[in-house]
Amino acid sequence: MTTTDIAVRTTDGSTFSIGELSSRTGVSHRSLRYYEEQGLLLAERTPAGHRRYDEEAVQRVALVQRLFAAGLTSAEVQPVLPGLVEEGYRTEDLVEVLREHRARLQQEIAWQLDTIDILDEVIEYHGQP
Repeated sequence: MTTTDIAVRTTDGSTFSIGELSSRTGVSHRSLRYYEEQGLLLAERTPAGHRRYDEEAVQRVALVQRLFAAGLTSAEVQPVLPGLVEEGYRTEDLVEVLREHRARLQQEIAWQLDTIDILDEVIEYHGQP
């Protein structure tokens, strides 16, 4: 099942436009359309083809933004998002993907710290007249 297969609705059934979702989340219309293209966000359509979102779309966009801020790509977010949104889709694979990403970040940090140490040594050695 893909992210777009998971329909989320507000209890009162109210929906709002892409402009309103953009205002509520601070995410551009263009990015919201991209999220939909990538299967990260579900938009219902009016008979005229206008996108309509429910209240849970605000939380979904915030979650996608947090995952992007953590360095995940849309291709990495797409398969794990259903399990983060709905407990019924949560699997050990989801946790493993996030753990692997975290491990890569830890390796990058260690490399960066080593690089800083080398630069400090060079500065200390060559910085003295």
